[in-house]
Amino acid sequence: MTRIRMFIAYLAVGACSAPACAPSPQAHRSPEAARELHDRIITIDTHVDIPANFATSEVDPGVRGERQVDLPKMREGRLDAAFFAVYVGQGERAPDAYAAVHAQAVAKFEAIHRMVEMYPDQIGLAVSPGDVVRLHDAGMLAACIGIENGYAIGRDLSLLQEYYDLGARYITLTHNGHNDIGDSSDPLPRLGDGEAEHGGLSPFGEEVVREMNRLGIMVDVSHVARSTMLDAVRISRAPVIASHSATKALADVSRNLDDEQLLALKGNGGVIQVVGLGQFVMVDPPEKAAAVQAIRDEMGITSRQAYRALTDEQRTEYRTRITALDERWPAANVSDFVDHIDHAVQLIGIDHVGISSDFDGGGGVVGWNDAGETFNVTLELVQRGYTDAEIEQLWGGNLLRVWREVEDVRDLMTAESDGS
Repeated sequence: MTRIRMFIAYLAVGACSAPACAPSPQAHRSPEAARELHDRIITIDTHVDIPANFATSEVDPGVRGERQVDLPKMREGRLDAAFFAVYVGQGERAPDAYAAVHAQAVAKFEAIHRMVEMYPDQIGLAVSPGDVVRLHDAGMLAACIGIENGYAIGRDLSLLQEYYDLGARYITLTHNGHNDIGDSSDPLPRLGDGEAEHGGLSPFGEEVVREMNRLGIMVDVSHVARSTMLDAVRISRAPVIASHSATKALADVSRNLDDEQLLALKGNGGVIQVVGLGQFVMVDPPEKAAAVQAIRDEMGITSRQAYRALTDEQRTEYRTRITALDERWPAANVSDFVDHIDHAVQLIGIDHVGISSDFDGGGGVVGWNDAGETFNVTLELVQRGYTDAEIEQLWGGNLLRVWREVEDVRDLMTAESDGS
């Protein structure tokens, strides 16, 4: 929704709680004032992907490179904290596959820990909201950890404790493809998926959510089917998050949350971390989508892993060709991205909205295409009239509040267990 449309809506209803619905003196703050605000607050991105060879001589996070997130870019853009993703792709559900995916997950945990060990004077591991604040106050970056795809636990509930001990503080229940926990928003026919398998969370999935509550792991409903999301909100005693999702009202794609889901999230006390991933921010016209797919087919880019397997020269060629398409059909930009923030704030309130990128996993919009450009989001929010306090909430305050409440539920469940 453009600012003009928002203002028309404001005139029609006479009032609105969202900052962007009406002109505000805040909108006239200077870029210098926006920069001062950005440098002062804690900025948290709840989803950044890493490759298997992360924190090695091949992919050194302390050296500026082609990846969208590294420590120099984080400092340049004043991106203070990021949840680095222990991503595992969905595969077969069999004992050998479960053992292999567990090994893949542990390797990525080790890579994130290795980054912290390589640069202890720049970044620290944050396993609590207090850690994030402490590191920020000390002038350090914060590395948090989330697991993307509950497939990483297979059917072994005890792995949740192992992953928690390694630093996992959220788990995305599914990725593309159904798993033993629940149905995905994007079934995988190659794995035999139908439209639905469990009709939402499976009985095992309900156990997973309860155990995550007990341990103090945030339940993440990005990537899950609508039915799974609504089940998770119903079952969870703690607020849930959508770590990297946009709004379906503005971009009707399977991965985004519709208004009913957003209202359910609000009722649960949770937060949607609106994602700056162009394909989820703005739906491409069919002609562009076909042209992009033709390039991917020609270059053999059938998956995230296939893209990462390209040579530097091939990746450069791919980006050049996609850029040419973007010139013909403009890609989503920061303004389009913040439209999704506006919609969510208007519908469910400032307390339930945050920010994420999905950098190095497909994320990015024009103007916020790597961590070094993070200030541009704050500038857009300032120009739309959000107050300093509201921007601080969006950039991390709401996520930290949910995280603390998840810890409170953990402590309550521990006390209940001890009392029995």
